[in-house]
Amino acid sequence: MDSLRYKSMFDIIGPVMIGPSSSHTAGAARIGKIVRSIFGELPDQLEIHLYESFAKTYRGHGTDVAIVAGVLGMPPDDERLPQAPQIAYEAGMEISYVPHLDEQAEHPNTARLVCKKGSKQMTITGISLGGGLIKVTELNGFDVSISMGMPTFVIVQRDVPGVIAKVTGVLSEYSINVAQMTVTRTAKGDKAIMIIEVDTTQEVDEAAKAMKKIPELFDANFFI
Repeated sequence: MDSLRYKSMFDIIGPVMIGPSSSHTAGAARIGKIVRSIFGELPDQLEIHLYESFAKTYRGHGTDVAIVAGVLGMPPDDERLPQAPQIAYEAGMEISYVPHLDEQAEHPNTARLVCKKGSKQMTITGISLGGGLIKVTELNGFDVSISMGMPTFVIVQRDVPGVIAKVTGVLSEYSINVAQMTVTRTAKGDKAIMIIEVDTTQEVDEAAKAMKKIPELFDANFFI
């Protein structure tokens, strides 16, 4: 069992959703939605790489449709979910599906999404844990752990002294309490990813805007 624990009977039963599967449909939609939240806009191109169980059953269980719906910003219970690929096409998004039938992954329900818009590109790997629960395990080559269990800031920064203090200073200014913080970097002085889980959704949009003004930050996004 993954380190993510079920918090209530509703986690076991599964979320309110457009079916058929909490793992393959609801979880997939949530992976797509978190990717959209971190990318910050609708991509022009979306590559959906599917592994193991996702690769074998994605059409029959609606995983392909659900991921696209999430990237469009739809929750798992959105009645428009079955029409997501058509809506994406009408919005000008080019989608490709790449099933990796013979490759092993960290988890049977794994998807890696590559989003592109102009010169902007982002790669995110997400897994569906069952009952609609998900976890993001990789972001642009960084090992991360984002579960959407709490309101979360995802910040891409230059790895130089003082950046963490500036970010936490913004949170203090807006009276936002930090529940948990993780900082990951590829190498000293290179880019780093800061993941901050917080206790509130109050004034978080204003805080994210203030963070974007910090010169050492490449991007700052907040999602629930």
